[in-house]
Parts: sequence; structure tokens; C-alpha cells
Amino acid sequence: MPSPTKRPDAETRRVQLLDAADAVFTTHGVNAPLELVVAHAGVGRATLYRQFPDRHAILLALLERSCERLYEKAQSLSAQPEAFFILLEHLAERIVRSPALSDYWRTTGLNDPRFTHARQRFKESFAPALKKAQAHGLVRCDVQPQDIALLSGMLGAALRGNTDADRRRLANQALGLLRRGLRPDPLDD
Repeated sequence: MPSPTKRPDAETRRVQLLDAADAVFTTHGVNAPLELVVAHAGVGRATLYRQFPDRHAILLALLERSCERLYEKAQSLSAQPEAFFILLEHLAERIVRSPALSDYWRTTGLNDPRFTHARQRFKESFAPALKKAQAHGLVRCDVQPQDIALLSGMLGAALRGNTDADRRRLANQALGLLRRGLRPDPLDD
């Protein structure tokens, strides 16, 4: 007699739904019908609403997951002087890969208290890497952790591209400009 199939736990379903939402929103935009998320995840509508009461809850969870992944990447790069630039490249890639989500997060009022944890994780990802890059003479000393939001916004200009190739070109151009602009001026020594 075959063993009964074990039902996936809530965390497994949550991951399935977030992966599905990420894929659906990337392809169809953040206003895509949630039925597409349910179908892509292969779950019932009730499962979606048990995990996420509304669209905003899904988008917030995607933002938090993205920030956690950025933080994990930062931790894995913590010994590298170039980590700050690698993290900027990671951020640019996320913008290129998921323009609809990136645009949603860019235009949403991030001062909303629901975004506090994500903002903190973002800062915790970049601040040590910035300090290390500055200590190694790779980034100007006048760049402050609060400037990272501005740098992120500059990378967000890649959202103006209509195609993946256009967005990638704009992101690479922005990264080049940022890298040159962040470099210490030899006359400041």
C-alpha cells in the first residue's frame, strides 16, 4: 500500500506562492490577476488568502524576501573590498529582471511603517560594504549610508527601458557612471 502523500507545510506553500507571484508579476505586472498566481503555484485560492490577505501583503513579502537575499549576499561578500559594487550590480540585475516589482517598490511610499524591516535590511546590507570600500580607497569618503537610496534610485532609471535588453543597457550605463562618480578624487589626498 502506498504511503499517504504528506501535505506541504505552510512555509513551503508560502515559498511556492512567492515564487509564483514573482514570476507572474515580472511577466504581467503587479496588477495581474491573483488567479494567475494561484494557477502558477498550483494551489487553491484559499491557500493564497491564508498566506496573504491581499495583493499588498504579497508585494510586501516579495520586498522583504528580496531584501533578505540582498543581506545574505552581502554577508557572503563581507571580506571583499569590491562587495559594495557587487551589491549595486545585484540590485541593478533585480531591477532589470523584475521591472514591474521594482517600479512598484520605487513608487510606493517606503516611509510606511510596514516597510521598516525591509529598509533596515537594505541598509544593513550596504552600510558595511560601503565602509569597507571606503577603507580600501574604492569609494569617496563623503558617501554616506543614507546616499544608498539615491544610488538605488539612479539605478532605477533602467526602468525606462522598454525591453530587457534596453533595461540591461541602461543599468550597465548607470553602474558605470556610479562607479566613476563614487571613485575618490586623487586631488583630495
